[in-house]
Amino acid sequence: MGLVTVPIAAMSMWTHLLLLWQPSAASEGGYDHGRLNLPFVGHTTFGKYPPFTDWTQLASASADFAVLGVPNDMGTQYRSGARMGPRGIREASTLYQFGHKEVYDSDTGETYSYGSVVDVGDVDIVHTDQVLSLNRTQEAVEAILRAQLTPMILGGDHAITAPVCAALAVLQKPLVVVQIDAHLDFVDQRHGVRFGHGNSMRRCLEMPRISSMFQLGIRGVSSTAKSGFEDAKTMGSTVLSVRKVRELGVASVVERVPSGSLVYISIDIDGLDPSIAPGTGTPSHGGFLYYEVKDLLRLLISRTHLVGLDLVEVSPPYDVAGVTTTLAARLVLDAMGFAMAKREKSEL
Repeated sequence: MGLVTVPIAAMSMWTHLLLLWQPSAASEGGYDHGRLNLPFVGHTTFGKYPPFTDWTQLASASADFAVLGVPNDMGTQYRSGARMGPRGIREASTLYQFGHKEVYDSDTGETYSYGSVVDVGDVDIVHTDQVLSLNRTQEAVEAILRAQLTPMILGGDHAITAPVCAALAVLQKPLVVVQIDAHLDFVDQRHGVRFGHGNSMRRCLEMPRISSMFQLGIRGVSSTAKSGFEDAKTMGSTVLSVRKVRELGVASVVERVPSGSLVYISIDIDGLDPSIAPGTGTPSHGGFLYYEVKDLLRLLISRTHLVGLDLVEVSPPYDVAGVTTTLAARLVLDAMGFAMAKREKSEL
C-alpha cells in the first residue's frame, strides 16, 4: 500500500498544531524526565514521596525529612476532626507535586528542592487511651531522630507537641521552640487534665532541654488565664500577638531568636486567620496571613538549625473547598524548601 498524503486543508486544527509544535531541547524543573505524575494520579503519600513504614530500618532511608502523621484529636476541647488532618494534608500536598525536581519561588527569586523525603505513615493511635497514644508518638519521633532524619509531623491536635518535644531529648542539646498559634496552650491542669491541647506548650517548657520559647500570634480571648501568661514569661517564653509581630516586623521578631540555635517549630493552623484557614477546631479572627508565616519560616530557618516541625489542628470536616489542607501542605513544603536552600548555600 502506498503512502497517503493528506492535504493540510483536510487536517483538523489540533493535528495541524501538533505538527507545528516542537519540544524544547530541555525543560526547567525536570518535566522532561519520567512520569508527569499529575496531582490526581498515583498514591496520596505526602507530596507523593515514597512510603517507608519499616521503622526499624529508618537509618537506611538516606533521606533529609521523614513525614509522620499523628491522627490524634483526643485532646480537643471544642470541635474535633483533627484526627483526619494527616490524611487531608497528604491528599492536598499532591497539588504541589507534578514530577518536577525543583521549584522556583518568584517571591524570593530562589530555585530550590524539597530534599529527599520519605513518608513513614502514622502513629498507631489507640482510641480513648491518650497516654498510650502520646507515648507511641514520642517513640515514633525518637526513632526518626535516631536515624538522623528531620521529623515533619502532621497532626492531630496540639496535644501531640508535648511528646514530640520529649522525644527531642534524643539530640542531647538545648532547644528553642517557636510556636505559631492563636492560643497560648499554657494551662497547667484543668479538672485533672494535663495532656490536652491546652496544656502542651507548658509541658514542653517544663522539659529541661527546652531552653526558651517564642509564642507568636497569640490573640483574642484565650483559653489560658492571665496567670498562665505570667507563668509563661517567668518560665522563659516571649509572647507576641499578631498586632505586636506586625508592629515590630517579621525580621525584627526573628532576630530575637538566637542565631545558630537548634529550633523546633510548632504551627497551629489557627495561628493563621480563619478567612484562609477555616478548617480548624478553635478558629480565632485576626490571625496571620500566609505571607507573614512564610516570611517567618524563611527568615527563622535561614539563621537557625531546624530540628523538626509540626503542623496541627487541621480539621478537614470543617474545611471549605480544601483551602485549609492545601495551606497546611504548602507551609510544610515551604519549611522543607527553606531548610534545603540554607543547606545548599552552606555547601557552596
